[in-house]
Amino acid sequence: MTRGIFNWTAEDVVRFLKTYNFLHTHTRGSHMFYVGHYNGVQHQVCIPFHASRSLDPRVFKSIIRQSGISKKEWIGED
Repeated sequence: MTRGIFNWTAEDVVRFLKTYNFLHTHTRGSHMFYVGHYNGVQHQVCIPFHASRSLDPRVFKSIIRQSGISKKEWIGED
């Protein structure tokens, strides 16, 4: 069973982005910034990193938008 947009932690998001060759560029406070290319377009993603707490679904949707990677790829829909 997939978890959809719920129960993603910042660590899960970082692990996923690294599979798409996104690289950590800098950190500002508790926010980590990753940059990568997807479909020939450069994207910067800001990830709030607060221990092992789950990300709010609205924040997670924003991360999906920033990355340019389709929601289907993120949550594993067929």
